[in-house]
Amino acid sequence: MNTSKAINKVAVIGAGIAGLSCARELQSQGILVDVFEKSRGPSGRMSTRRSDDWSADHGAQYFTARDPRFIQEVKSWIQAGIARIWKPKIKVYEAKAWRESSSQEIRYVGTPNMNSIGKHLTEKLSIQYGVTISKLDRRADQWHLQSNEIGEITASYDFVVLAIPAPQASALVKDLDTRAFDITHSAHMKACWTMMANFPNQTPSDFDAAFINQEIISWICQNGSKPMRQGATWTIHGSPTWSQDNVELSKEEAQGQMLQCLTSLGFNCQDAETSMHRWRYASGGLENSIGFLSLPDIGLGLCGDWLNGGRVEGAWLSGLELAVALKEM
Repeated sequence: MNTSKAINKVAVIGAGIAGLSCARELQSQGILVDVFEKSRGPSGRMSTRRSDDWSADHGAQYFTARDPRFIQEVKSWIQAGIARIWKPKIKVYEAKAWRESSSQEIRYVGTPNMNSIGKHLTEKLSIQYGVTISKLDRRADQWHLQSNEIGEITASYDFVVLAIPAPQASALVKDLDTRAFDITHSAHMKACWTMMANFPNQTPSDFDAAFINQEIISWICQNGSKPMRQGATWTIHGSPTWSQDNVELSKEEAQGQMLQCLTSLGFNCQDAETSMHRWRYASGGLENSIGFLSLPDIGLGLCGDWLNGGRVEGAWLSGLELAVALKEM
């Protein structure tokens, strides 16, 4: 198939890092791209929560770069002022004891917030926010999209990219294509309960972030330790196993269990000011990564970190490689 002739217009569903990476690469090839995102803004799990008094990165906490293509991209983000290296003092809690982390990994964060990168990647893209695509219909070699909010999308598309978590993609493809359904259905994604908290009675800690092992909490981080942040807000992630087992808890119940765990770790949680968020699909994916999925015979592709080993880098590369594959068909 000659992609330059056969594919002129693409719909990308999902404005996380994978979807934005794919959309930008497709657009650089001269292809018309429309992005649809159910949330109010871009970035997916590279998100920041704000209130009148504080803000906190409550999704991905940082990212690393190993692939030369992603390293080059991160360099461009640093030059654009939307990313910096973060050098936290990290501890590890394991077997009821604290120790220093020996990790030498270079960690990056978005600046001034994690979602700054997603906002940067949306520049010059056509994106509709607050639009949940609920149905895909292929007629006469064209895709027609239905949304919960505005009904049928007026445009039709030669190719559709699903850059959304596996369970959401599975719901869209289950009656369309067995290959896509089998891939999405075989992925195992886990939830994450996240707490953002201020502890007014907590004495200053001797670490910026910590990996917590064998507890219901897996990560704690002082948001103000990151470049261009202020304040004393902590982000606390529940462990994948505990979060998935308790995904249907009320926010109050989940918060209570997490505060109890924090107390056992030595935090003074008295008069804590908290905000809870439940990520239904936060981690996990395919047992054996495939990078992305492209089905040119029906004009359908899938990308996302869940197809490519997790991590922000995996998401960005998955979207890029899908777009490149379309060009090379």
